[in-house]
Amino acid sequence: MSEQTHSFQAEVSRLLEIVAGALYSNSEIFLRELISNASDACDRLRYLALTEPGLTAEDPDFAIALTADKEAGTLVIEDNGLGMSRDELVENLGTIARSGTAAFLKRLEDKSADVTQIGQFGVGFYSAFMVADEVTVDTRRAGEAAAWRWRSDGKGDFTVGESEDAPARGTRIALKLKADQSEYLEPERLRRIVKTYSDHVAVPIRLTGEAENLNTASALWRRPKAEVTDEQYKEFYHHVAHAFDEPWLRAHFKAEGVVEYTGLLFIPSQPPFDLFQPERKHGVKLYVKRVFITDDCAELIPAYLRFLKGVVDSEDLPLNISREMLQNNPLLAKIRGAIVKRVLAELKKRAEADAEDYARFWNAFGAVLKEGLYEDLGRRDELLPLLRVHSTGREGLSSLDDYLSRMKEGQDAIYFITGEDREALARSPQLEGFLSRGVEVLLLTDPVDEFWVPSLQSYKDKPFRSVTQGALDLDKVAGGEDKPAEEREETPEAPGLDAMIAFLRLTLKEQVKDVRASERLTESPVCLVADEGDMDMHLERLLRQHQQISQSFKRILEVNPRHPLIRALSARVTANGAAAELEEVGQLLLDQALIMEGESLPDPAAFSHRLSAAVARGLIGDTVAGDKGSGDQGGGDQEAQGEGSEPDAPTSEA
Repeated sequence: MSEQTHSFQAEVSRLLEIVAGALYSNSEIFLRELISNASDACDRLRYLALTEPGLTAEDPDFAIALTADKEAGTLVIEDNGLGMSRDELVENLGTIARSGTAAFLKRLEDKSADVTQIGQFGVGFYSAFMVADEVTVDTRRAGEAAAWRWRSDGKGDFTVGESEDAPARGTRIALKLKADQSEYLEPERLRRIVKTYSDHVAVPIRLTGEAENLNTASALWRRPKAEVTDEQYKEFYHHVAHAFDEPWLRAHFKAEGVVEYTGLLFIPSQPPFDLFQPERKHGVKLYVKRVFITDDCAELIPAYLRFLKGVVDSEDLPLNISREMLQNNPLLAKIRGAIVKRVLAELKKRAEADAEDYARFWNAFGAVLKEGLYEDLGRRDELLPLLRVHSTGREGLSSLDDYLSRMKEGQDAIYFITGEDREALARSPQLEGFLSRGVEVLLLTDPVDEFWVPSLQSYKDKPFRSVTQGALDLDKVAGGEDKPAEEREETPEAPGLDAMIAFLRLTLKEQVKDVRASERLTESPVCLVADEGDMDMHLERLLRQHQQISQSFKRILEVNPRHPLIRALSARVTANGAAAELEEVGQLLLDQALIMEGESLPDPAAFSHRLSAAVARGLIGDTVAGDKGSGDQGGGDQEAQGEGSEPDAPTSEA
């Protein structure tokens, strides 16, 4: 087959520009990434050979070789692992087949190409273009006769064709180094990089022409903790997670007894960009007796701990276990349960020891951990102490126990409000009555909050209660910090309130479920709330955005009986009845409530007309009043206007 030219996926082209041009000072990590990929290829072939021993019969000993050619200016990284087919070359090295790519690149560009951001996405192969003008990949997949060559200068396209110089099995990557990157041809420099970043790799790494391995080449997770340094742990995390950040938490353990296994798990300090993508999987690799089995075992780690990275190595699972067997294996279920218990215990320990440090974890992964509150009912008692929330009562994060300790006298529920922006929620009109009485309200802004709160229903006999749902009776709650509610001076309710509410019910009968006086409002004239038992307004909006529902539910319009606007409207309704002008005011009140909820208006043009008419009437009224005031000031005014001039007369329209 002749050589064919392909264009990089658009996202890859942009990524290559960033990597090649902005990460110069971190260039040595390219070798770590290429060695890590080679190690993974050896692990995957070792597993396949359990059921197809012929794949490795002629070359059973895995190794990674580095060859530096100063005269040619090339550095070669070669492995005898699984190798790639032609289609795999095009797919793996020409595209980023992961969701969230566009968002990742946008943020990366905004952050001036921080290497930590690169690591969050795991694009190790492309780091080769930090040091190379050209990259050539020769590869032959184990068990196949055909071999293939991939070549690119990283500037927009790549070629793929048959290779006459590929290894018998595995992959050879040749880097034509840039003129100012010749340091990576020095044996001592290569030794130091391998020792620093890849000493833990379980496959021997050798420098061509030297018999001695550059790395320890043993399974680091199998070593006693006392023999592993912090630096070695960190670099193993970088290897297994394909990340550049520092691990926030490390758990290295060995379980013995009925089920025997070793684990080395990490929690990153920064979340990956695809953490909330539907196909996102955890980053824990399953080994059996040091043999890699899979990195795609959903039964090993629950979805709400998918931020975990690391290794679990079992002594009891069969080496030739299939994916179908893993799905129903009781031993794996026991390992999973023990891992979850250990991780949650470690989180609890960290939360109790350092609240500020735990807040870093919660801000990164709390939204994921909360999924366990409705997915894993048996673990609720362990998960609830780990929960942290923002509220109107204090800055920063609080536990639910903290909230309970600050509840007001007479308060019998845990009040909360859900939305997308914490600052916007804190200004919500539905909170006014709570704030005036000093009642703390939880500000919940993660989509998952719409599901775990109804699932939990209560905490320590205190029910959860949405401030945007149902009628409220706040009179039994002790008042604000200054005076009890009964001693505070308040504006009396609007006279004729019942008639005005009846008028609004008639005017808005097709658009709202009901109109009633509000106990929530102290400053705003109106707000919308869901009826008791109806879907919460924010949840409805989320489901509509994701096309889970198409209809909208009618809401209740609450009016503040002490607000000047409502008092004035009540007086006009009492005096004039249901005038067309007042119907427009009623519509404007509903429009205002919708806008405050972040909802789109059903008829923006009609709203604009109503608003313009109302403002015009107000301005004309002010002008007339002002003119009449001038005329009432006595004869001196006419004299001041100048001889022969006359004051403006009100127009007939006014």
